[in-house]
Order: sequence, then structure tokens, then C-alpha cells
Amino acid sequence: MRSSRSPLLPAVAAASRWVRDHARRLVLAVAAAFALVAVSTAPAAAYAPVGVVHTERVQAGPYTVTVGFSEWPLRAMQSLDFTFVPDGGIAGKDGTLTLDGPGLDADDRETPLVRHPRKRDVWGLDVQALPESGTWSFTFDIDGHAGHGRGTLRGVSVLDQPGPPLSISWAVCALPPAGMLAYLAVGWRRNKPSEKVATLI
Repeated sequence: MRSSRSPLLPAVAAASRWVRDHARRLVLAVAAAFALVAVSTAPAAAYAPVGVVHTERVQAGPYTVTVGFSEWPLRAMQSLDFTFVPDGGIAGKDGTLTLDGPGLDADDRETPLVRHPRKRDVWGLDVQALPESGTWSFTFDIDGHAGHGRGTLRGVSVLDQPGPPLSISWAVCALPPAGMLAYLAVGWRRNKPSEKVATLI
């Protein structure tokens, strides 16, 4: 008695298994990438306390401002926290900060003095990186109950960026996704799913 089973069924099952296996691998790879992004932007890092390891004082008219640095000495392309604390606190005061240094875009030079997001009782900059090494200055324009004041902290030295050059860092970071793409391309060429599907038609 002849079997009613179609000879195409084994080929269909094999193609289905191949698609299912590779789809599972792709889903796992995407999930791992999302997990890595989630860990790197975890809320715990956003709420870490601001550590000040060095301070400088600058006179801005009637206001004395203490400038705090989370790292010292400063290095280019390093994530830094800056705090700006006028004597008597920031209540009833506002103003602007003007940065001057090499490699800084014109749009990034002037910024309002706002509360530091993780230290709300002072002004500051959160996770700020200075683009290039050299000599930098911080100019404060402050308005408050004592009138207007302007002062500049000059001669802040910024050293070369830590670690390897940025181009090498980007090349190393590009290796895993490039390897994944190469793996998928080789697997696709070896298994030739288009030919398997063609044999079923």
C-alpha cells in the first residue's frame, strides 16, 4: 500500500527548522544588545552622588563662586561633573556660564546657570566632556540681590584624553557587530534558504 505522505514534507520540515533556529539566534542577539544598553543607562548611575575632588574660587563682581570638579586634573573627552556655588546659595540668583576653550562649538559656549540634576541646591553641569586638551576658562555672569557681577576663572588646564585614541576605541567597538554580520552572511550562504524554498515550489 502506497503511503499518502508527500515527499516534500521532509524538505519543508528541514527548511522550517532552519528558519526557526536562525530566528531564535537573531532574537537572542537582539535581546543581548538591548540588555547591554539597559545596563549601561541604569538609573543607579543617573542618581550617583556628585563627588567634588577639587575646587577653585572666582570673584564675579559682588559674588564669590566656588567651582567644584569631580575629577582633577581634567582630561579631554572625560565625563565630568561641575558644580558652581555662589556664597549665600543660589536662591534669588540667576545667570549664565560661558566656556572658552579649544574645539568647542559656538552653540556650546554659553549656557544658563541651572541646578545640577543630582545636586539640586547648587548650579552645575552633569556628565560634561571637554572636547580637546588645552587651556580653558569659565566666565560667570550673575544677577541677584547685590546687582550684576561678572568674573572669569582662567587658566584651567585640560590634559589629553585618557586611554587609547578615539579612532582605535571606535574600531574595537565595531568588531562585535561586524562579526555578527559576517556570521549571519556565512550561515546564509552555506544554507542557501532561497534554493530550499525554490525546491518546494
